[in-house]
Amino acid sequence: MVEELRNRIAIIGELNIDLIAIGLDRSPVLGLEILADDFQVTLGSASAIFACGIAQLGNDVTFISRVGRDDFGDFCIEALERKGISTAGIEQVTGQKTGVTFVMSTAGDRALVTFPGTMSTFRFNDYNALGGYDHLHLTSYFLQTALQQDFPRIMEEARKRGLTISFDPNSDPSEKWDEEIFETIAATDILFLNEPEAKQLTSYEDVGQALALLGTRCQCVVIKLGSKGAIAIRDGSVVSADGFSVPTVDTTGAGDSFAAGFVHAYHSGADLPECLTIANACGALSTTCVGGTEGQPDLSGLNRFLEKLDV
Repeated sequence: MVEELRNRIAIIGELNIDLIAIGLDRSPVLGLEILADDFQVTLGSASAIFACGIAQLGNDVTFISRVGRDDFGDFCIEALERKGISTAGIEQVTGQKTGVTFVMSTAGDRALVTFPGTMSTFRFNDYNALGGYDHLHLTSYFLQTALQQDFPRIMEEARKRGLTISFDPNSDPSEKWDEEIFETIAATDILFLNEPEAKQLTSYEDVGQALALLGTRCQCVVIKLGSKGAIAIRDGSVVSADGFSVPTVDTTGAGDSFAAGFVHAYHSGADLPECLTIANACGALSTTCVGGTEGQPDLSGLNRFLEKLDV
Protein backbone atom coordinates (compact mmCIF):
# COMPACT_ATOMS: atom_id res chain seq x y z
CA MET A 1 0.00 0.00 0.00
CA VAL A 2 1.31 3.44 -0.96
CA GLU A 3 1.40 5.75 2.05
CA GLU A 4 -0.13 9.20 2.29
CA LEU A 5 2.66 11.73 2.67
CA ARG A 6 2.67 15.50 2.17
CA ASN A 7 6.10 16.59 1.03
CA ARG A 8 6.83 20.11 -0.15
CA ILE A 9 8.01 19.85 -3.75
CA ALA A 10 9.56 22.64 -5.83
CA ILE A 11 9.77 22.34 -9.60
CA ILE A 12 11.90 24.77 -11.60
CA GLY A 13 11.38 24.20 -15.27
CA GLU A 14 9.78 24.64 -18.64
CA LEU A 15 6.09 25.14 -19.25
CA ASN A 16 4.19 24.74 -22.51
CA ILE A 17 1.03 23.32 -24.03
CA ASP A 18 0.73 20.07 -25.95
CA LEU A 19 -1.27 19.86 -29.18
CA ILE A 20 -1.95 16.12 -29.46
CA ALA A 21 -3.07 14.20 -32.53
CA ILE A 22 -4.30 10.83 -31.23
CA GLY A 23 -4.75 7.39 -32.73
CA LEU A 24 -2.37 7.56 -35.68
CA ASP A 25 -2.00 4.12 -37.25
CA ARG A 26 1.60 4.84 -38.31
CA SER A 27 4.32 7.40 -37.78
CA PRO A 28 4.17 10.68 -39.74
CA VAL A 29 6.25 10.88 -42.93
CA LEU A 30 7.21 14.13 -44.66
CA GLY A 31 5.27 14.60 -47.87
CA LEU A 32 2.41 12.32 -46.83
CA GLU A 33 -0.84 13.02 -45.00
CA ILE A 34 -2.22 10.65 -42.37
CA LEU A 35 -5.37 10.92 -40.27
CA ALA A 36 -5.83 11.12 -36.51
CA ASP A 37 -8.76 9.69 -34.57
CA ASP A 38 -8.92 12.68 -32.21
CA PHE A 39 -7.18 15.90 -31.23
CA GLN A 40 -6.78 17.65 -27.89
CA VAL A 41 -5.05 20.67 -26.39
CA THR A 42 -3.56 19.81 -22.98
CA LEU A 43 -1.05 21.03 -20.44
CA GLY A 44 2.40 19.96 -21.61
CA SER A 45 6.06 19.94 -20.59
CA ALA A 46 7.91 17.27 -18.65
CA SER A 47 8.12 19.56 -15.63
CA ALA A 48 4.39 20.28 -15.52
CA ILE A 49 3.39 16.64 -16.02
CA PHE A 50 5.69 15.63 -13.16
CA ALA A 51 4.22 18.45 -11.04
CA CYS A 52 0.65 17.32 -11.66
CA GLY A 53 1.53 13.69 -11.00
CA ILE A 54 3.18 14.31 -7.65
CA ALA A 55 0.48 16.80 -6.60
CA GLN A 56 -2.15 14.17 -7.43
CA LEU A 57 -0.43 11.86 -4.93
CA GLY A 58 -1.07 14.40 -2.18
CA ASN A 59 2.09 16.52 -2.06
CA ASP A 60 2.31 20.31 -1.81
CA VAL A 61 3.79 21.56 -5.09
CA THR A 62 5.14 24.91 -6.24
CA PHE A 63 5.98 25.58 -9.89
CA ILE A 64 8.62 28.15 -10.90
CA SER A 65 8.78 29.03 -14.59
CA ARG A 66 8.13 31.58 -17.34
CA VAL A 67 5.39 31.78 -19.98
CA GLY A 68 4.25 34.39 -22.44
CA ARG A 69 1.48 36.83 -21.67
CA ASP A 70 -0.77 35.04 -24.13
CA ASP A 71 -3.65 32.57 -24.27
CA PHE A 72 -1.35 29.55 -24.06
CA GLY A 73 0.39 30.99 -20.99
CA ASP A 74 -2.97 31.57 -19.32
CA PHE A 75 -3.99 28.01 -20.21
CA CYS A 76 -0.88 26.56 -18.53
CA ILE A 77 -1.28 28.56 -15.33
CA GLU A 78 -4.98 27.76 -15.01
CA ALA A 79 -4.36 24.05 -15.63
CA LEU A 80 -1.74 23.93 -12.86
CA GLU A 81 -3.99 25.81 -10.44
CA ARG A 82 -6.82 23.35 -11.05
CA LYS A 83 -4.44 20.65 -9.79
CA GLY A 84 -3.81 22.62 -6.60
CA ILE A 85 -0.29 23.67 -7.62
CA SER A 86 1.06 27.05 -6.54
CA THR A 87 1.83 29.24 -9.57
CA ALA A 88 3.08 32.30 -7.69
CA GLY A 89 6.57 31.63 -9.07
CA ILE A 90 5.48 31.69 -12.73
CA GLU A 91 6.41 34.89 -14.59
CA GLN A 92 4.32 36.04 -17.56
CA VAL A 93 6.29 38.16 -20.03
CA THR A 94 5.16 40.36 -22.89
CA GLY A 95 6.76 39.96 -26.31
CA GLN A 96 7.61 36.26 -25.94
CA LYS A 97 5.46 33.29 -26.89
CA THR A 98 4.62 30.37 -24.64
CA GLY A 99 6.20 27.14 -25.90
CA VAL A 100 4.24 24.54 -27.86
CA THR A 101 4.83 20.84 -28.46
CA PHE A 102 3.05 19.08 -31.32
CA VAL A 103 2.50 15.45 -30.32
CA MET A 104 1.71 12.79 -32.93
CA SER A 105 0.67 9.75 -30.94
CA THR A 106 0.31 6.12 -31.99
CA ALA A 107 -0.76 3.37 -29.59
CA GLY A 108 2.85 2.45 -28.82
CA ASP A 109 4.87 5.67 -29.09
CA ARG A 110 4.82 9.29 -30.17
CA ALA A 111 6.72 11.82 -32.25
CA LEU A 112 7.30 15.34 -30.92
CA VAL A 113 7.93 18.71 -32.55
CA THR A 114 8.62 21.53 -30.09
CA PHE A 115 8.70 25.31 -30.42
CA PRO A 116 10.59 26.31 -27.25
CA GLY A 117 9.34 29.89 -26.88
CA THR A 118 9.81 31.04 -23.28
CA MET A 119 11.36 27.67 -22.39
CA SER A 120 14.63 28.83 -23.95
CA THR A 121 14.75 32.24 -22.20
CA PHE A 122 13.87 31.31 -18.62
CA ARG A 123 16.53 31.99 -15.94
CA PHE A 124 16.42 31.46 -12.16
CA ASN A 125 18.47 33.22 -9.49
CA ASP A 126 16.07 33.68 -6.55
CA TYR A 127 17.72 31.01 -4.43
CA ASN A 128 15.92 32.12 -1.29
CA ALA A 129 12.76 30.82 -2.94
CA LEU A 130 14.06 27.28 -2.33
CA GLY A 131 13.74 27.62 1.43
CA GLY A 132 11.07 25.51 3.11
CA TYR A 133 10.92 22.69 0.55
CA ASP A 134 11.79 19.00 0.89
CA HIS A 135 12.57 18.14 -2.73
CA LEU A 136 13.54 19.83 -6.00
CA HIS A 137 12.83 18.40 -9.45
CA LEU A 138 14.54 19.63 -12.62
CA THR A 139 14.09 18.43 -16.18
CA SER A 140 14.39 19.29 -19.90
CA TYR A 141 18.03 20.35 -19.67
CA PHE A 142 18.53 20.70 -23.42
CA LEU A 143 15.38 22.69 -24.17
CA GLN A 144 16.12 25.25 -21.47
CA THR A 145 19.18 26.76 -23.08
CA ALA A 146 19.28 29.89 -20.88
CA LEU A 147 18.77 27.86 -17.71
CA GLN A 148 21.46 25.25 -18.47
CA GLN A 149 24.25 27.29 -16.90
CA ASP A 150 22.15 27.71 -13.75
CA PHE A 151 21.50 24.00 -13.13
CA PRO A 152 24.62 23.27 -11.01
CA ARG A 153 24.16 26.44 -8.91
CA ILE A 154 20.46 25.73 -8.37
CA MET A 155 21.31 22.24 -7.15
CA GLU A 156 24.11 23.52 -4.92
CA GLU A 157 21.78 26.02 -3.29
CA ALA A 158 19.02 23.42 -2.91
CA ARG A 159 21.39 21.03 -1.18
CA LYS A 160 22.54 23.76 1.22
CA ARG A 161 18.89 24.12 2.22
CA GLY A 162 18.51 20.38 2.82
CA LEU A 163 16.48 19.47 -0.28
CA THR A 164 16.86 16.17 -2.12
CA ILE A 165 17.11 16.56 -5.89
CA SER A 166 15.85 14.62 -8.90
CA PHE A 167 16.84 15.32 -12.50
CA ASP A 168 15.44 14.08 -15.80
CA PRO A 169 17.40 15.70 -18.65
CA ASN A 170 15.14 14.29 -21.40
CA SER A 171 16.53 13.89 -24.89
CA ASP A 172 19.06 16.14 -26.60
CA PRO A 173 17.54 17.27 -29.94
CA SER A 174 21.07 17.79 -31.31
CA GLU A 175 22.08 14.26 -30.17
CA LYS A 176 25.44 15.68 -29.01
CA TRP A 177 25.00 15.10 -25.24
CA ASP A 178 27.59 17.65 -24.18
CA GLU A 179 29.71 16.28 -21.33
CA GLU A 180 28.96 19.38 -19.24
CA ILE A 181 25.75 17.63 -18.26
CA PHE A 182 27.77 15.32 -16.01
CA GLU A 183 28.38 18.25 -13.65
CA THR A 184 24.63 18.43 -13.14
CA ILE A 185 24.30 14.65 -12.85
CA ALA A 186 26.95 14.56 -10.13
CA ALA A 187 24.88 16.98 -8.02
CA THR A 188 21.73 14.86 -8.34
CA ASP A 189 20.25 12.39 -5.85
CA ILE A 190 17.98 10.64 -8.40
CA LEU A 191 18.70 10.60 -12.13
CA PHE A 192 15.94 9.55 -14.55
CA LEU A 193 16.61 8.56 -18.16
CA ASN A 194 14.82 6.42 -20.70
CA GLU A 195 16.65 3.62 -22.47
CA PRO A 196 17.67 5.49 -25.67
CA GLU A 197 18.82 8.50 -23.62
CA ALA A 198 20.95 6.32 -21.33
CA LYS A 199 22.59 4.63 -24.30
CA GLN A 200 23.27 7.91 -26.10
CA LEU A 201 24.64 9.60 -22.99
CA THR A 202 27.07 6.76 -22.19
CA SER A 203 27.78 5.53 -25.75
CA TYR A 204 26.93 1.98 -24.57
CA GLU A 205 24.52 -0.19 -26.51
CA ASP A 206 23.87 -2.41 -23.50
CA VAL A 207 21.49 -0.85 -20.97
CA GLY A 208 23.15 -2.72 -18.10
CA GLN A 209 26.54 -1.26 -18.95
CA ALA A 210 24.99 2.20 -19.29
CA LEU A 211 23.38 1.83 -15.86
CA ALA A 212 26.63 0.67 -14.25
CA LEU A 213 28.57 3.63 -15.64
CA LEU A 214 25.93 6.16 -14.59
CA GLY A 215 25.83 4.55 -11.15
CA THR A 216 29.41 5.74 -10.64
CA ARG A 217 28.28 9.32 -11.29
CA CYS A 218 25.08 9.46 -9.23
CA GLN A 219 23.79 7.79 -6.05
CA CYS A 220 20.53 6.55 -7.61
CA VAL A 221 19.96 6.09 -11.36
CA VAL A 222 16.67 4.94 -12.87
CA ILE A 223 16.34 3.90 -16.51
CA LYS A 224 12.79 3.77 -17.84
CA LEU A 225 12.17 0.90 -20.25
CA GLY A 226 8.65 1.77 -21.41
CA SER A 227 6.21 -1.14 -21.32
CA LYS A 228 9.08 -3.41 -20.19
CA GLY A 229 9.25 -1.60 -16.83
CA ALA A 230 12.42 -0.11 -15.41
CA ILE A 231 15.86 -0.88 -14.03
CA ALA A 232 17.72 1.08 -11.35
CA ILE A 233 20.93 1.19 -9.37
CA ARG A 234 21.29 2.67 -5.88
CA ASP A 235 24.57 2.60 -3.97
CA GLY A 236 25.77 -0.19 -6.29
CA SER A 237 22.68 -2.41 -5.91
CA VAL A 238 20.82 -3.14 -9.18
CA VAL A 239 17.06 -3.82 -9.23
CA SER A 240 14.57 -4.25 -12.07
CA ALA A 241 10.78 -4.33 -12.17
CA ASP A 242 8.37 -5.36 -14.91
CA GLY A 243 5.86 -2.92 -16.33
CA PHE A 244 2.08 -3.25 -16.14
CA SER A 245 -0.24 -4.10 -19.02
CA VAL A 246 -3.02 -1.51 -19.39
CA PRO A 247 -5.26 -0.36 -22.27
CA THR A 248 -2.97 2.32 -23.67
CA VAL A 249 -4.47 5.40 -25.31
CA ASP A 250 -1.58 7.90 -25.32
CA THR A 251 1.97 7.55 -23.97
CA THR A 252 2.60 11.31 -23.69
CA GLY A 253 4.28 12.11 -20.36
CA ALA A 254 4.32 8.54 -19.06
CA GLY A 255 7.95 8.87 -18.05
CA ASP A 256 7.20 12.02 -16.05
CA SER A 257 4.29 10.33 -14.26
CA PHE A 258 6.69 7.44 -13.57
CA ALA A 259 9.18 9.87 -12.03
CA ALA A 260 6.46 11.45 -9.88
CA GLY A 261 5.52 8.04 -8.48
CA PHE A 262 9.15 7.16 -7.83
CA VAL A 263 9.91 10.40 -5.97
CA HIS A 264 6.76 10.06 -3.85
CA ALA A 265 7.71 6.49 -2.91
CA TYR A 266 11.35 7.48 -2.31
CA HIS A 267 10.29 10.12 0.20
CA SER A 268 7.95 7.70 1.95
CA GLY A 269 10.97 5.50 2.75
CA ALA A 270 10.14 2.73 0.27
CA ASP A 271 12.99 0.49 -0.83
CA LEU A 272 14.20 0.50 -4.43
CA PRO A 273 11.97 -2.39 -5.67
CA GLU A 274 8.90 -0.69 -4.16
CA CYS A 275 9.86 2.64 -5.70
CA LEU A 276 10.08 1.01 -9.14
CA THR A 277 6.75 -0.81 -8.72
CA ILE A 278 4.93 2.37 -7.71
CA ALA A 279 6.61 4.34 -10.49
CA ASN A 280 5.69 1.71 -13.10
CA ALA A 281 2.07 1.81 -11.94
CA CYS A 282 1.90 5.61 -12.15
CA GLY A 283 3.49 5.58 -15.60
CA ALA A 284 1.16 2.86 -16.88
CA LEU A 285 -2.01 4.49 -15.56
CA SER A 286 -1.08 7.81 -17.14
CA THR A 287 -1.24 6.18 -20.59
CA THR A 288 -4.91 5.22 -20.22
CA CYS A 289 -6.11 8.76 -21.08
CA VAL A 290 -5.17 11.41 -23.62
CA GLY A 291 -2.45 13.82 -22.54
CA GLY A 292 0.10 13.56 -19.77
CA THR A 293 -2.07 14.41 -16.76
CA GLU A 294 -5.64 13.11 -17.13
CA GLY A 295 -4.81 9.48 -16.36
CA GLN A 296 -2.53 10.19 -13.39
CA PRO A 297 -3.77 8.37 -10.27
CA ASP A 298 -4.41 9.75 -6.82
CA LEU A 299 -3.34 7.63 -3.85
CA SER A 300 -6.61 5.74 -3.57
CA GLY A 301 -6.67 4.95 -7.28
CA LEU A 302 -3.04 3.86 -7.21
CA ASN A 303 -3.64 1.57 -4.25
CA ARG A 304 -6.75 0.05 -5.86
CA PHE A 305 -4.73 -0.68 -8.99
CA LEU A 306 -1.91 -2.33 -7.03
CA GLU A 307 -4.30 -4.29 -4.77
CA LYS A 308 -6.22 -5.59 -7.77
CA LEU A 309 -2.98 -6.97 -9.17
CA ASP A 310 -1.97 -8.23 -5.70
CA VAL A 311 1.28 -6.23 -5.81
